[in-house]
Amino acid sequence: MVSAAVLHLWVLAWLASVLAAEDDYHLVIAPQSPVVQIGSNLTAICMINNTTEVTADDLYWKLSEIIPKEHYIKINSSALNVTVTIRSEKSEWLFCSCKTESHYVVLNRGKFTHGIWLRKGYRPEKPKNLSCIAVQESDTISSNIKCQWEAVGHQTEAVPTNYTLFIRQTGDKIYTASILGPVNKTTVDLNLFPHHMELEIWVVAQNELGKEESEHLIKLANCFVKTKPPSVAVISEAVFPTSLVMSWNSSIDKSYLETIYEIRFCPLGSQKWFYVPLADTSRYIQSFRLQNLQPDTVYVTQVRCKYNNNNKHCGYWSDWSSNVTERTPEDLPKSKPDVWIITSEEGLNKRQIEFICKDPEFSNGRIRRFNITIEKQKDSIRNGTWEIIPVNRSLTDGSSSKKQITPLKTITLDDEESVTVYVTAINSVGASPQAKLIISRKTREPPAVEKTEVQSHNGQLFLSWKPPNRTVSEYVVEWVSDGERNWQRENGKTNYTAIKGDLKQFVQYRISVYPIYGKLVGKPVLERAYFEQGVPSQGPIVNLSGDPGCYTAKLEWDEIPLIKRRGFITNYTIYYRSGTETRGITVPANTTSYTLTSLSRNTKYDIWIKASTIRGSVNGSNHSFTTLKYAPGEIEGIVVGVSLGFLFVVLMTMLLCFCKKDVIKDNFWPQIPNPGDSTIGNWSPDYPLKAEAPRENCLSGISVLNVDVCDAKCVFEEDKASLPLKKDKYLSEEHSSGIGGSSCMSSPRQSVSDSDEGGDMADTTASTIQYSSVVASSGYKGQNPSSLPQQSIFSRSESTQPLLDCEENHDTMVQEGSRQCFLRQPCFTHNAGNENATDSNDFNPLEMEQQEVLDFCPLEEDTEHTAPADCQSDDWIPAPVSSYMPQLGGYRPQ
Repeated sequence: MVSAAVLHLWVLAWLASVLAAEDDYHLVIAPQSPVVQIGSNLTAICMINNTTEVTADDLYWKLSEIIPKEHYIKINSSALNVTVTIRSEKSEWLFCSCKTESHYVVLNRGKFTHGIWLRKGYRPEKPKNLSCIAVQESDTISSNIKCQWEAVGHQTEAVPTNYTLFIRQTGDKIYTASILGPVNKTTVDLNLFPHHMELEIWVVAQNELGKEESEHLIKLANCFVKTKPPSVAVISEAVFPTSLVMSWNSSIDKSYLETIYEIRFCPLGSQKWFYVPLADTSRYIQSFRLQNLQPDTVYVTQVRCKYNNNNKHCGYWSDWSSNVTERTPEDLPKSKPDVWIITSEEGLNKRQIEFICKDPEFSNGRIRRFNITIEKQKDSIRNGTWEIIPVNRSLTDGSSSKKQITPLKTITLDDEESVTVYVTAINSVGASPQAKLIISRKTREPPAVEKTEVQSHNGQLFLSWKPPNRTVSEYVVEWVSDGERNWQRENGKTNYTAIKGDLKQFVQYRISVYPIYGKLVGKPVLERAYFEQGVPSQGPIVNLSGDPGCYTAKLEWDEIPLIKRRGFITNYTIYYRSGTETRGITVPANTTSYTLTSLSRNTKYDIWIKASTIRGSVNGSNHSFTTLKYAPGEIEGIVVGVSLGFLFVVLMTMLLCFCKKDVIKDNFWPQIPNPGDSTIGNWSPDYPLKAEAPRENCLSGISVLNVDVCDAKCVFEEDKASLPLKKDKYLSEEHSSGIGGSSCMSSPRQSVSDSDEGGDMADTTASTIQYSSVVASSGYKGQNPSSLPQQSIFSRSESTQPLLDCEENHDTMVQEGSRQCFLRQPCFTHNAGNENATDSNDFNPLEMEQQEVLDFCPLEEDTEHTAPADCQSDDWIPAPVSSYMPQLGGYRPQ
């Protein structure tokens, strides 16, 4: 083995030296442009030629990338070997290059690089499943034979595989046909089809890496033939209602090809074919009788043929002939009509029973009428009469397997009545066996089944139940939808069945199970189911129930119509949105109203409801509403509350005023004493009161008179002489001044005084009022007014001013020497030696006033003021500085 590898290397080295001698390259690779098999190893050698610039140590190999040195083998100083594994299918270059960078190498780089183009491919594999066929054209077999096979293995574009078909006929005559590439079928023209001769057929696959040959097919030429289907005819015979006679003609002459046949048939509309056993048709025949068919049933028949050979793998079946239909003759009905009832309430203690009927399962002909009789069970005596129900039913092309439902009769029964119904079906041949059904009294209906369950599985609707504790002869399973009604009967020993009717998708069925005891119908049990559920085609329409409130809104919606539900509603989801915030609430499927709470007042909301089934959901229409700003009665409540509050305040105020009326009266309406009760009420100028000697310290409030100090002396002296004469005039000219002044008087307003006890003035509350009158001095005694300021003189008179306590109770005032009040006035001239002075008992009120004023003047010397020039210094008595009262109109000399 080692010697062979070494020999191979020396062969490659020799080949490289030969190639190098012919070319002007310093590097040469052998072999040149090889075809390599993918997955195999390639060995190449690189030789250095006609140069000493480089050695084998300076060489390297590159195949899409530099090959590692561990794959190199140095043969000598001028030869380098490499072994690589071919993995990719893409063809590529294998280069040998020099890595030395001498000047000569750089200048002659092209001479120091050499490459070979590697074409990659797969070795062909043996073709499989070779088959050939020759089809019938017109009345003979075509001379062209078509063959096809399975191309095994892979091919590449660089190394394609060629296929050649070989057909050898008896006498060593070979017909061939060649194709290139991935095509795996071809046709060979035999010039004339060789009936009854043997043919040998095979395929050869070949490329640059090798060739493979398929298995040889060696058969009679007729085994490769496929004929046309025969032409078929079917007839029925009235005397044989359960059979049909078939006949056909072969499509090719028996001298060329003897054929066998296969027959199949089925009722019209059925997808299940029935095949006649090949043993019955395994010889050359041209007719056959189909037996054990259903009377008055339309059947579809077909026939096909192939070359008759004991080898079942010889020959091809022709296509099936065209459909040929024929109806079998009618016969007597072999089964009972299927009678059923529809029960509904009809008033109080009454029920309406409608009898309906399906044709017998084996009616064996078109049902022309039904005979029905209804007997009321009384004393076990049959008292019914037969009634004929004609059936106006046309012949259909279809099958009798689809039984039509015929309404027979409707009656009304009391709940305590029971009846028995008998029905027979009549066709053109005769009557069917009699069907019987008993309707018992409602109060004595037999028990129902228990624990029914419906589920859909594998395209069928299955129903299960728990049998009652009584022997049941059979069960009737009824299903109703959209006004369509159908039923089927099941054995009394079963508790499980599949609905055999033509069920529709997205339609709700009301499925009932009736136990039948003998011929007595038991109570039904109802279930609702869908054969297949889907997404509802319509969402619920939501509306408001009444007006929305401030924080709540009651929603109502109608159930989706049954035909648009398309499944059981699992739940409703209520969505309501205000602004960008959306909230959802899920409610059960049996809910049709809901009250939204925790809403915001005076806010617009958009609402919609989503209905969901197990298959999906759909949204209903949108509805908008706006919550109230004020709740109903809220404004009225506020108004009533405010009004009641105001009324309460008013009533409390009135009650308080009533309880505190004396305090309010004293504060807002002070009591004014009656002047008639005062001692001054008895005083008059003709009957003057005895003047009390004033006390020096009894100076309280002093009214200030705007009278010139010096002029006052002259006025007093002049007036004293004229007072008796003018007394009435003075009295007539009196008017209320509102200012009182005398000894021991207090002003209605508290005046400022220098007395230390001036604070006691506010404690003296007068119950009576001292009065004074003012007599104008201008024009007095008919004199012209002087240039001096006009003076006013105060005298007592009746007034509305309150009396001072010291004047109303003069005697008390004299005794209470501690309470002093003074009416401070500017100083008047005091004339002690006035000869005109009258006795204290005889002077008039004005003189008494003047005297009181003069007596009140202090006798101390005023060092701060000087007497006027026209007054004697001994007579000047200045008033105290603190006696100035601007609120009383007084003044103080400057």
